[in-house]
Amino acid sequence: MKRSRIMWIENKGEEFNTAVAGPARIGRVTTSKSGKSFYYRGQLYQSLKGRGNFSNYINVETQECFWISGCRKDGRDALYNTDVQIDPDVQYEYWTQIRNQPQNAHIASYRANGKY
Repeated sequence: MKRSRIMWIENKGEEFNTAVAGPARIGRVTTSKSGKSFYYRGQLYQSLKGRGNFSNYINVETQECFWISGCRKDGRDALYNTDVQIDPDVQYEYWTQIRNQPQNAHIASYRANGKY
């Protein structure tokens, strides 16, 4: 059964295991039947099965590496500071249900403070 979910999608680039930070998006992904792959904007992302240092999925078509994870309630999704775009179709839900900050529902992008 395919499920959809709002997730953090950070582009780590084409170089396997090298980029520590990249531009990020918050968007709705759909899981594959097995639950081991994701679809986002018509693209397939397959698990790196633990082989990535700063990435955990690869875009099958472009071969770019990504960090894809569930969104945190505190917004501390990034390891290092990065710019984040929120897809318009999830913007309201992200701010009201995930972050519990309905006053920010108009915000479509922000600078994420990293953990480091």
